[in-house]
Amino acid sequence: MAGSADADNNIGKYRKISSQANTKPPSWLVQRLEGTGIKVNGPNPWDPQIHNRNFYRRVLLEGSLGAGESYMDGWWDCERLDGFFTRLMDRHIEKEITGRWIAVKHWLMTRLMNLQSVKRAFQVGEQHYDVGNDLYKAMLDPTMCYSCGYWHDAADLHAAQVAKLDLVCRKADIQAGEKVLDIGCGWGSFAEHAARHYQANVTGVTISKEQKKLASTRCNGLPVDIRLQDYRSLQGTFDKLVSIGMFEHVGQKNYDTYLGKAHELMDDDGIFVLHTIGKMESQLGTDPWIHKYIFPNGAIPSLTQISQACEPYFVIEDVHNFGPDYDRTLMSWLDEFNAAWPTLKSQYDERFYRMWTYYLQCCAGAFRSRNLQLFQLVLRKPGAGHRRYQSPR
Repeated sequence: MAGSADADNNIGKYRKISSQANTKPPSWLVQRLEGTGIKVNGPNPWDPQIHNRNFYRRVLLEGSLGAGESYMDGWWDCERLDGFFTRLMDRHIEKEITGRWIAVKHWLMTRLMNLQSVKRAFQVGEQHYDVGNDLYKAMLDPTMCYSCGYWHDAADLHAAQVAKLDLVCRKADIQAGEKVLDIGCGWGSFAEHAARHYQANVTGVTISKEQKKLASTRCNGLPVDIRLQDYRSLQGTFDKLVSIGMFEHVGQKNYDTYLGKAHELMDDDGIFVLHTIGKMESQLGTDPWIHKYIFPNGAIPSLTQISQACEPYFVIEDVHNFGPDYDRTLMSWLDEFNAAWPTLKSQYDERFYRMWTYYLQCCAGAFRSRNLQLFQLVLRKPGAGHRRYQSPR
């Protein structure tokens, strides 16, 4: 994502001609925005400012993909994208303003193909997680957690992430010396916390080369083994399993494989803590813009889909939804990213900046409107020691 003068010049060009272009919104858009509090070219910080009249046709034909790409191209701006998306999603307007063919194409791809096959599993690592450890170090807190913090008693991002890691350890009832598997270990935040504070022996797996490199460095000297490996090839038995923010990459066609593998890997008296973003409705696939630019091959599950997939393997002992905490987490990441941008922009062009800030704020709006949730589930095998589970929260 090196700097690109051409990309920056094109973005600036559309802003300069905004006063000359006829950017009056078409009636179909005005009608759909009624009741949202959003006014095209309006005075509020959440009102979109249109610089290129071709924006409307692009959104009509391509839906969210066209909206996101045209923002990246500088065709429109919005001072508070998080407020814009919250208002859209509060009224579910994003479902009406959509490119039908793009949506159908994406649905068919998800239906007919296994977008999260072993062969494709490393794509998200290469495109998203390997974009640069410098970026993530600047945006994330010192734990390097890239998942929702737990803000129940936390005053800042770091405290929220430490609280989340400790909550997972307590839900898993991790004891000293236990073998713990972290499926999708990221930059080693949970592995380091569990090994350092709970004296666990942790094996972490990731599909990102950059994550493995940094996680191994951060966990040096601790009883932690970080592997570049797909979960389907794992062998052995573990006392406890944890997966934080990885299930979103598994895909509906692989839920049975994933949970069957977790069942196989876990001791009969073990505990599995599964932390994942969730949808309100059971659907296939994900947003086309998110799929193309942020998380290729991703799939956000509903609670129904998770529950059905668990039935052959696990008892669901506890479900904890703290989705609103992700809004606060994302906005904290946005603040950190913006503060670090002067030192990052020599490596990333303005189009990347617009893409990244769009991503963080549209996701914040989705959680704020409660279109997206954050689920933590505690899973055990049926009859696991006939021991009653007590949630620590």
